[in-house]
Amino acid sequence: MPRATDLGISIGVMPSGPTGSVLDVGGVGLGHATVIRDEPDPPEARGTARTGVSVLVVADDAFDPMVPAGGAVLNGAGECTGLLTAGECGSLETPIFLTSTMQLGRVYDAACELMLERELRVAEDPVIPVVAECDDSFLSDTRRMQVERGDVARAWAAALSSRGATVPPEEGSVGSGTGMSCLGFKGGIGTASRVTPEGHIVAVLLMTNFGDRERLTVDGVPVGRLLGDPVSSSAPGGAGSCIGIVVTDAPVDAATCARLARRVGLGLARTGSVAHHGSGEIFLACGTGLRMGRDDERGGTAPVSRRALDPLFAAVVEASEEAVLSSLLMSPTMTGRAGNTSPGLDPDAVARLLREKGRL
Repeated sequence: MPRATDLGISIGVMPSGPTGSVLDVGGVGLGHATVIRDEPDPPEARGTARTGVSVLVVADDAFDPMVPAGGAVLNGAGECTGLLTAGECGSLETPIFLTSTMQLGRVYDAACELMLERELRVAEDPVIPVVAECDDSFLSDTRRMQVERGDVARAWAAALSSRGATVPPEEGSVGSGTGMSCLGFKGGIGTASRVTPEGHIVAVLLMTNFGDRERLTVDGVPVGRLLGDPVSSSAPGGAGSCIGIVVTDAPVDAATCARLARRVGLGLARTGSVAHHGSGEIFLACGTGLRMGRDDERGGTAPVSRRALDPLFAAVVEASEEAVLSSLLMSPTMTGRAGNTSPGLDPDAVARLLREKGRL
């Protein structure tokens, strides 16, 4: 399955990083644990699972020194633990864990246990892991807890191993994106990056689970409407969610991180999001260029501020738009619980429509 750039789609005017992903930011890693099973329905067994967990390691060790962070909420019908702490204290001290709605508590427990194993000081100075969710119950059975501690540990280990990779990470229907649907098609995990004129990397990671087919827009082309109604599909539309994570190597403080996070919503809107009443568009941004000690001592680097932030804002918007498209294009058709089917977006059909409109 192709990424958006593999089709020749060029979103915006800024160049991408070497891998066009969050891995372009030094020290950042992304790993997944995908849970797919087909067992008899509960109570006899665990039923159909199309779910998982994804882990984003934002720094070699975010516990000490911590990473400046800030969040934004476009529509709040969702959950992200640690978002209040980031807003209050302006910092991030754990990896970021993505999963499905009903697995959030189990992933949070596992994250706490794994943090304690890695850092003994957590016992005296507790952490609040960042765990965010989207609902995958259209494809995955929620009557049983499908994600286990071992899955969280595997995804974390994979994230650590991916740091410094020269190829893009897995996208689409992997990890927490396994059971997601977006804009009438199969959604999931998507990532993209941009390089600012000053040489800073700005990268975005999305878990896409939102929107209506008729609103799908690719590089300004109303692809959803041009493709017409599906021959047969039960894919959900409307309410859904999107978790967006921004990470940059620029020296940015917590207030700026919150402003960066807010720009993710602009990228989603370009692809067709209207942030429905029942959706949870929750965004978090962090920067690795201005670390802080646990007693809030900071280095001497001056943060980027005022008009110098404009390239960072533009980079977030462009990368967010591209990440949505890659999450769709990298996700093949999937059938799950009760025979529900989320169709894959046909890359050839998208390319044909873009050529007809002069976009390729």
